[in-house]
Amino acid sequence: MSELATRLEERLRSGEARLGTLGLGYVGLPLSVEFATGGLRVTGFDLSREKVDAVNRGESYIKDVPASRVRALVDEGRLRASSDFDLLGECDAVIICVPTPLGKTKDPDLSMVVDAAKAIAHRLRPGQLVVLESTTYPGTTEELILPILAGKGLGVGEGFFLAFSPERVDPGNARYNTRNTPKIIGGMTPVCTRVARALYARAIDTVIPVSSTQTAEMVKLLENTFRSVNIGLVNEVALMCDRLGVDVWEVIEAAASKPFGFMPFFPGPGLGGHCIPIDPLYLSWKLKTLNYRARFIELAGEINSAMPEHVCERVAQALNDREKSVKGSRVLVLGVTYKRDVDDVRESPALDILKILEGKGARVGYNDPYVPELQLDRTALRSQELLPAVRGADVVVIVTDHSAYPYREIVEAAPVVVDTRNATRGIRSPKILKI
Repeated sequence: MSELATRLEERLRSGEARLGTLGLGYVGLPLSVEFATGGLRVTGFDLSREKVDAVNRGESYIKDVPASRVRALVDEGRLRASSDFDLLGECDAVIICVPTPLGKTKDPDLSMVVDAAKAIAHRLRPGQLVVLESTTYPGTTEELILPILAGKGLGVGEGFFLAFSPERVDPGNARYNTRNTPKIIGGMTPVCTRVARALYARAIDTVIPVSSTQTAEMVKLLENTFRSVNIGLVNEVALMCDRLGVDVWEVIEAAASKPFGFMPFFPGPGLGGHCIPIDPLYLSWKLKTLNYRARFIELAGEINSAMPEHVCERVAQALNDREKSVKGSRVLVLGVTYKRDVDDVRESPALDILKILEGKGARVGYNDPYVPELQLDRTALRSQELLPAVRGADVVVIVTDHSAYPYREIVEAAPVVVDTRNATRGIRSPKILKI
């Protein structure tokens, strides 16, 4: 192992090393806080002045990160934020955790990853470690990041170190957090893996090395493709059960009693969040370049993306049964975040449902305790007071099953409820229509 690697490993283990995190969003801020708690001095970088100023004031804008933790770390001098990328030169290790959205043509948009890599390369010095955490297609670290960093003339594994470690953030999960969720590490060389493992050991309980960056990249895509495909399967089963007149929720509950060979997944109004609806498409896109069609991914995406329309058909059915049309009816959506008990609306199926119903002439409104305001294309909406809005609606649609909702009171107050999450299980009422 090179002298530079040995020195960096010693600095990481002793806690003398300084870490930089590029991106202070849902991944970057929790990660920065965990590493600072683990004893490293951390600088979080972001282009957003609002985020930088908030962190430096000791505030948190991420629900899962208590402001008290941020404030304590800032006061101790363990955590700071900056938009001055020249400070990257002070860092012994840099983690890239910037967004990787899809473009309008559903192709990967890695422009922010490239910009981050160029910012690091401009200031790269011997002995630095760079880790990519942003979700992407297999081969990105080697084919895209390495050439940018290698342009400085330093050899990977000797002059600098490069690895990939997929983020595994699950917002709102009370059991698993950044520290106790096992971390996958894949380096460009065995030395890169070893150094990256020493870094993550400061903040993560369990670190699992794999043989390459491509393997680590594929791990993340398998995890979310697994969920996407299985959710697609159970959504199709829900559509089948609807036509057969069978309760899909009863079917799943009964099947889950089998102690082997079955894992329950649940239908819903569609997929949301930044990972499950998007990550499988990175893999599908990569495989197309290799003349291979990822059929399971494409079919699951087709089924899952059709669920908001199915929900709207159920709304129309519920109104029709009461001799009302969608046009002119007051439709109240409960929950607009992509999952329960979080404040994230990215890719939320609720947005599609609201847009579809509005396009059909419905007078749409919503309530969500985590989202006070919502921009729906050109329409600005505000969260309505719960029970008065329920009483004033022609139909109530439960899209996100927040724990705080009093479902029995909602059913009693509403004229009819379309339940897309089985949130009203245990409540018997002819008012309830499930997907």
